[in-house]
Amino acid sequence: MRVESDQVCMKALQATQVSIAGGYWQPRLDTVARETIPHQWEQLEASGSSDNFRIVVGETETFREGWFFADSDAYKWLDAAARVYAIAPTEELAERMDAFIDLLAAAQDPDGYLYTYNQIHFRGVRWVNLQIEHELYCHGHLIEAGVSHFQATGHRNLLAIAEKAADLLVREFLGAGPERTPGHEEIELALLRLYSATGKELYLALARQFIEQRGRIRPFAPLIFRENRDVGRRGEQVEDRRAQYLRVHPEHESFQLPAGNAAKKPPGMQLRYLLSALTGRYFQQHRPVRDQTVPVGHAVRFAYLETAVAMLCREGGDRTLLPALERAWERMVNRRMYVTGGIGSLPMIEGFGRDYELDPEYAYAETCAALGCMFWNWEMTLLTGEAKYADLFEWQLYNAASVGIGLGGRSYLYNNPLACRGGISRQSWYQVPCCPSNLSRTWASLGGYLYSYDTDALWVHQYVGSKAQVDLAIPVGVRMESGLPWRGDVSIHLVPAAPARFSLNIRMPSWADGVQVRVNGRAIDMPAAMAPSGGADVPASGYAPQRAAYLPLARTWSPGDTVEVQFQMPVVVRRAHPKVGSVRGQVALTRGPVVYCLESPDNPGLDLFQARIDPSSVRGEFDADLLGGIWVLRGRTAEGQAFAAIPYAFWANRGESQMAVWVGV
Repeated sequence: MRVESDQVCMKALQATQVSIAGGYWQPRLDTVARETIPHQWEQLEASGSSDNFRIVVGETETFREGWFFADSDAYKWLDAAARVYAIAPTEELAERMDAFIDLLAAAQDPDGYLYTYNQIHFRGVRWVNLQIEHELYCHGHLIEAGVSHFQATGHRNLLAIAEKAADLLVREFLGAGPERTPGHEEIELALLRLYSATGKELYLALARQFIEQRGRIRPFAPLIFRENRDVGRRGEQVEDRRAQYLRVHPEHESFQLPAGNAAKKPPGMQLRYLLSALTGRYFQQHRPVRDQTVPVGHAVRFAYLETAVAMLCREGGDRTLLPALERAWERMVNRRMYVTGGIGSLPMIEGFGRDYELDPEYAYAETCAALGCMFWNWEMTLLTGEAKYADLFEWQLYNAASVGIGLGGRSYLYNNPLACRGGISRQSWYQVPCCPSNLSRTWASLGGYLYSYDTDALWVHQYVGSKAQVDLAIPVGVRMESGLPWRGDVSIHLVPAAPARFSLNIRMPSWADGVQVRVNGRAIDMPAAMAPSGGADVPASGYAPQRAAYLPLARTWSPGDTVEVQFQMPVVVRRAHPKVGSVRGQVALTRGPVVYCLESPDNPGLDLFQARIDPSSVRGEFDADLLGGIWVLRGRTAEGQAFAAIPYAFWANRGESQMAVWVGV
C-alpha cells in the first residue's frame, strides 16, 4: 500500500541527526563502539592488511598478506570507524583514524590510484581482470569511507583521497565500453554516495554508465575464461615471490586466519558454479539491468547492484528503472528467500539457486547479502513509500543480519545455514573478513533508517528507541520509546515548534496479529485495509512482508502530542510454500519480528532433526539470565518432551552446537 502517488519524495535523515537511546539497540551500539571497532583494527593489524599500505610507502619490508581485495577490509573498517565516531566520538578513535588516513595519503599514487596488490606485486599494471580481482570494488570502499568520514567529522582529508581516486576513475572509464564494467557492484554505490555528498555530475555519470552497460558484454564466456586464467597466472607469480621471500626471511610468519565455516554443498555444485560464471549470471552480467527481473548469481553482488540501481533511480530521476527492481524484489521474496530473510541458497556460488530451492542445511545466506538487501530495501522505501520494503528491512535486521555478530561484538559468522548438525562456530576473523566491518558500519548507521519526511509528512519505518529533530514545514522534535523486539509497546512523542498540520505515517508490520493505536489516549479506528493478516499469497518462506502497510494519521499536531501503539505479538507457526520440498511437514516459529530456532544446549537429549513439536503447546517468556536476556519459546514435543527455542540471531554463542529453524510437527 502506497501512502501517496507513485511520485513519493521522501527525504532521509543522517544517522548523526538521530540519537538511539535505551531499549534493545543502545547496548548493542555501545558494544560496537567499545569492543567491535577496536577488535577489528587489531585483526587488521595482526593479519597484515594494514601493513600492506606500509609496504607501499616503504615503512616496512614484510610480505604483502591477504587476498587481492584485502584493501577493502581496511577501508570498510575505516568507514565503520567514522560512522561510530559520528555517534560516539572519542579522541582515541579520531587519532587512530587520522593516522591511518595519513598512511593512505602516502600510499596513494599521485594520480589517485590505490590498490596495493598491483602497487606491490605488479607495479604499472592497472585495471585488469575487472570481473574477478575487485580493483574497482576496493576503490569503491575507499570512496565510501571518504564520504562517511566527511559526514562524521566535517574534515576533508579522507574525502580528498576519495575524490582523487574517483577523478581517476572518471578519466579512465567514462566513455569506455561494457567490457570495462566491474564484476562486483560496489563502485556504483560509492560513486552515487560521493555524488550525493559533493554534487559533482561526473560521478553520477560514471555510476550510470557502469549500471547501464551491465549485461552488454557479448560474448561473456571468453572474457571470463581469459580473466580467470590470468588471475591464476598472477597468483602463481605472487606465490613464487612469497616462497623466495621466506627463503631469505625464514623468521616471517603469516598470521593464520581461520578459514570460512563449513558449507554443505548439494550435488553438482562445481558444474552449476561454472555455468553461472560462464553465462555471466554469477556477476549479473547476463542481461541489461532493465531485463534483470530474476535474482541470480552471487547474492551480495546482486543486492549491491539492486541498491545502486535504486539509488540511480532516486538520485538520477530515471524511474524507468523501477519496474525491474520491483519485479526482482517480488521474485526474491516469493520464491528465493529464507524465512530468516537470508538470501543465497548455494555455496560456491554464494548466491541464488532455483525457485523454491531453499534447503535449510545448504543455505549459504551470507551476512553481507542480508546487509546488502537491507540497503536495497531502504532505497525502495524512499522511492515508493511502500511499507513492505521497511518490513523486510526490519525482518532481516533482527534475523539474517544480526546472526552474523556474536553477543560480545568480537566474533562472527560468515555463512548462515538454517540447520546445523555441527562444524560451525563463530570466529574472531576470517580469510575473507568482509562481513564484520559491514555489520559494524550498518549498526552505527541504524539511526538513519528509522524516519523519513517531506514538507507535510513524517514516516516512522522502524520502531527503535530514539530522538530526532525533523524539518518539515517547521521543525518537529520526535522521541520514540519501543519495547521491540520483545514487547509490542511503542510510544511516539511529538514536539512541533508550533501547532502544525502534517501526516504521521506509522508502519503496521506484517507480523502484527492486531494493533491498537491511541492519540493522546484516544483510540483510533483502524481502517479495514490495515488488517495485517490479509494480503499476499504465501511466499516460499511463509513470511509475507507485502502484508505491511502505513497508517496515516493526518491532523494538526501540537507540542506534547503522543501516539501510543500496541502490537499484539503471539507466537506464529509458519509453513513454507508446498514447493519447498526440503521443509515439507515442518514449521518455523516466529514472534514479532524474530525468527526462532532450537539449539542443542537448550535441548539436551532431543534430536532436533527427528523431533515433532506440538505447536499448540508453545508459550513465550522473557528469560533475563539466558544469553543476556531474551524472549524464549517453550513447549512440548508430540511425545511430551519439553523443548526451548531461542532467537535464531543468538545461536552459536555458546560454542559449537546443533541447530534447526524448521522442525517437524
